[in-house]
Amino acid sequence: MLVIGIAGKELAAAERDWIAAPEVSGVILFSRNFASREQVTALIADIRRLRGEDFLLCVDQEGGPVQRFREGFTRLPALARLGEIFDADPARAIALAEEHAWVMASEMRALDVDLSFAPVVDLKRGNRAIGERAFHADVRVVSELGQAYLRGMHLGGMAATLKHFPGHGSVLEDTHFDAATDTRSLEELRATDLVAFADGIAAGAEAVMLAHVTYPAVDAVAAGYSRVWIEDILRGEMGFRGVVFSDDIGMAAAESAGGVAARIDAHLNAGCDLVLVCSPALVAESIAAVRGRAPCPAQRLAALRGMVASTWQSLVDNPQRTRFIERLAALAVPA
Repeated sequence: MLVIGIAGKELAAAERDWIAAPEVSGVILFSRNFASREQVTALIADIRRLRGEDFLLCVDQEGGPVQRFREGFTRLPALARLGEIFDADPARAIALAEEHAWVMASEMRALDVDLSFAPVVDLKRGNRAIGERAFHADVRVVSELGQAYLRGMHLGGMAATLKHFPGHGSVLEDTHFDAATDTRSLEELRATDLVAFADGIAAGAEAVMLAHVTYPAVDAVAAGYSRVWIEDILRGEMGFRGVVFSDDIGMAAAESAGGVAARIDAHLNAGCDLVLVCSPALVAESIAAVRGRAPCPAQRLAALRGMVASTWQSLVDNPQRTRFIERLAALAVPA
C-alpha cells in the first residue's frame, strides 16, 4: 500500500528492512538515487533481489523539467513543446507524442523500471508546479496528445498513469509548498479538466494519480482524501477500474489531513490503493502507521508491472529509436 523513497545511490541497512515490509509495495527513484546507468541498474537489481518481480519500481521520467535520469539517457523535451507543435501541425505533434512516450518507456523498461508516472494531462494554465510539464491549455489538445502518449507507453511495455486527477493545472499554487483550492463547479470541471482523464481512461490507462487540490464545490477535502472524487466520480461515474495513487504525502498541501498517519489513513479510507511516501524521513513512521493493514493485493499491482523489455544494447542498435531521438532532440529546450 506504500510506495517509498530511499535516500541514496545504494541501499542502507534500514532501507532493506523497509523494502522487506509487506506493507511496502514499491520504491520510487529520484535524481538523488542516480549517478549513472550502471549504478542505477545495480540499485534496481539489489531491490529486486529483496522483493522480486512483483515489487514496483517507479520514477518520474516525464521529460523537460522533471526527468530524474539524465546522463546516458535521451534528453526528453517538455510536453509543452508537443502542444506548441500541435497548434501548427496536429498530425506531427501526435506522432511525436507517441515517439516521446516510446523512447521514455523503452529506456526505463530496459533498466527494469516498471512505471514512470506519466503522462501529465493537467491543463497548461499557469500552475507553478505544472508549467511546461503540461501539453496545452486546451483540453481537446491535451486529450489527443495524452491518448497518443498512452499508445507510445504501451508499445514501450509500460502502463500509463494519468495525473493529477481531477486537474491541477487551473490553480496557481504549487502543492509542494502551498495549499491549493479550485472553486469551480463539477459541471465546469467536467467540461474542461476532466475530459482528458475520461478520454485517457477510455484509452486504457492503468493508473490515476490524485491531486492535493481541494475543490470545495464538490467536496470539502482535497481530492486524494475524498471518497466523492475517488469512489463516486472516478470509479462510479467515470468507470475507472485501475489503480489509484495518492500524490506524495510529504507535500505541504497534504498536511490538511494532519500528521503522517492521518494522511495515510485519509488516502486509504478514501479509496487510494497506493500512497506515495517520497521522503525517506517519513518512511519509518509511515510503515509503522500501516503495520497490520492488508497490503495492496498482488493481482491489483499486476497491471502496473512492466511488460516487454529490450536490453540496453538492443535499444542502442534499434534504428527506429535513433530516428525518434533525432526528431525529439530538435525539440529539446534545456531545463
